Amino acid sequence: MGAISTEFAGAGPPKRWIGQLYVQVLIAIAAGIAVGALWPATGAALKPLSDAFIALVKMIIAPVIFLTVVTGIAGSGGLGSTGRVAAKAFAYFLFFSTLALILGLIVAHVVQPGAGMHIDPATLDASKIHGYEEKAHDAGIVQFLLSIIPTTLFSAFTEGSILQVLLVSVLFGVSLALAGEPARPVTDLLERVGTVVFRLVAIVMRAAPIGAFGAMAFTIGAYGVEALRSLGALVASFYLTSLLFVFVILGGVAWAAGFSIFKLVRYLKAELLLVLGTSSSEAALPALIDKMERAGCDKQVVGLVVPTGYSFNLDGTNIYMTLAALFIAQATGVELSIGDQIALLGVAMLSSKGAAGVTGAGFITLAATLAIVPSVPVAGMALILGVDRFMSECRSLTNFLGNAVATVVIARWEGAVDRDMLKRALDGAPDERPARIAAEADTD
Repeated sequence: MGAISTEFAGAGPPKRWIGQLYVQVLIAIAAGIAVGALWPATGAALKPLSDAFIALVKMIIAPVIFLTVVTGIAGSGGLGSTGRVAAKAFAYFLFFSTLALILGLIVAHVVQPGAGMHIDPATLDASKIHGYEEKAHDAGIVQFLLSIIPTTLFSAFTEGSILQVLLVSVLFGVSLALAGEPARPVTDLLERVGTVVFRLVAIVMRAAPIGAFGAMAFTIGAYGVEALRSLGALVASFYLTSLLFVFVILGGVAWAAGFSIFKLVRYLKAELLLVLGTSSSEAALPALIDKMERAGCDKQVVGLVVPTGYSFNLDGTNIYMTLAALFIAQATGVELSIGDQIALLGVAMLSSKGAAGVTGAGFITLAATLAIVPSVPVAGMALILGVDRFMSECRSLTNFLGNAVATVVIARWEGAVDRDMLKRALDGAPDERPARIAAEADTD
């Protein structure tokens, strides 16, 4: 009958290529593109497949984060190491988020993707972006900070906020660590529950090809590849800038930390294809946590850096914000002064945190930024609405890789990474430890 899947577990006998999850997702993406291109109406109607899969993943994100963070902190000694890891993580996030914003600004000046369009903002139909403006208004920085605190201890697990779950998890983990030996049975129980939850993750992940198929069919069917022709310069500029950021800037950081960005991409190929197919980095969050641990990173570091990075380390979103803002300015003939651009950077840095965790965060964050920087007309967002979905995939991929690199780097700073395990994982050697994420799959 079934054999243990090694796609996320990294253990057990090798499977036929068709049984590998990343191959199944790749086939599903190709099939989705074909359906969307040949039968657009049918493709557009398949969006519920993607929505259902992402909802399933979001259902298990809270327990995965809680169990990983609590058991990591409880086994590490508590408050001192937790505060140190958090401080290093936020310093890293702030630096590279700012760098991503600046890179987007520089590329927009060099490439000039919106130059020569001569669009009159008064002629644009801004009705379609009103909903995004309302969400941007509700995602202010003060409201964002207040929303981190859940209504009750348990409501954090029902409201879908990663940061609320993280706050409760840190407090609970520190409490377990401070309680000492009397609380040890609770920690042991949570570790056992974690084994069951990661098996549940594996069951859900087997549906990943269906989610990727639905999402890709919807994207092509609803928006069509012809949308790329008119705004090809913007989309191409964004993808090239993201590649530059990942393989040059993050690649340099990875090299300095003693590992290869190319090997990391290969190691995370299944998760990256899943992110590409669903346009959601959250779809691969549980698997990223598991893979970072199996690459030798300490559980406490992984538990703090990965979920926090999903809200504060949005490199792809930051590149998109400044690049798209200057594209709109160039397309509508608006000249931005140095002061305007500095203001744009400052506001974008704050608003990118205020919109964290919101569906469609990239577009919403851009709306929030332009609403505060009056030089660039918010109505100009109507120009890029048709291709935002195509750029959303690149945003998600860049955000995902940025958080993977951050996890390994911060673990290295903490001396909390097993270098031999990291090397074996990135070199593709089989993992000899018991699998945390595994699933039954037919092999005959």
